[in-house]
Amino acid sequence: MIMRKNALYMIGSLLPAFMSGAYASDATVPQDTFTLGLGGQYAPQYSGSDKYALQIVPVIQARKGAFFLDTEKGVGYDLQTADGLYLEHTLGYNLGRADSRSAWRDGADNLKGMGTIDAVLNTALAVGWSVTPWLTVEGKATLPLTDSQGVQYQTSVTLLPVQSAYDTVAIQSAMLFGDSRYMNIFYGVNRQQSLASGYSRYSAKGGMYGIETRLIWSHQFDAHWGTTFSAGYHWLDSAAADSPIVLRRNEGSTVAAFTYTF
Repeated sequence: MIMRKNALYMIGSLLPAFMSGAYASDATVPQDTFTLGLGGQYAPQYSGSDKYALQIVPVIQARKGAFFLDTEKGVGYDLQTADGLYLEHTLGYNLGRADSRSAWRDGADNLKGMGTIDAVLNTALAVGWSVTPWLTVEGKATLPLTDSQGVQYQTSVTLLPVQSAYDTVAIQSAMLFGDSRYMNIFYGVNRQQSLASGYSRYSAKGGMYGIETRLIWSHQFDAHWGTTFSAGYHWLDSAAADSPIVLRRNEGSTVAAFTYTF
């Protein structure tokens, strides 16, 4: 889910996002690991913003057999088969969006009057298939638990053109979907918001609202130290781009992190 909802999401997604489907076909992947790291992200202040912000965030990842914890997905488990099929279930947290510039979550001063989108506890279910060791397809749904913010969906394809003992390169492209409630919370402008912010009213329809593509390079210096770099491009479809709060429909982002694995 991979628009910029918060910095923890983007940093945490770099390492596990394209590896979860590879476990079934790669017996060398360690099952019990603990990773700490520090990363930086340069990305739009919110989805549709024309201004960028730099954030420094921690990276925490732990795995014990099928169970894991990390700063992107939260806590969860995955079930994988020898045929490359896998299922992943997680319990996570979305930090929402502020109506002013924020150092720890999405937000910008030009959103004044739009109100705050509260943080929410959510659950996600992903089903995927590692068709080959270098190709994975996945479908994922994310549902809020503590507040009704609508449902998000995505379908993604991940290519792994480079896989070695020290380097992994992944190219991932995802189509992003949201139901009408999700779309109107994050891109819509209701009557009260219009009066408070000055933006014209806008009702967003549900469906596909964007495509995100990322190039991810992970390098392992030795058994413990590693680094990951990602460059992403995010395009918003008209369902989101026509919103008056969307000032730019084509966005880029970069993320870099250094990690230490025990």
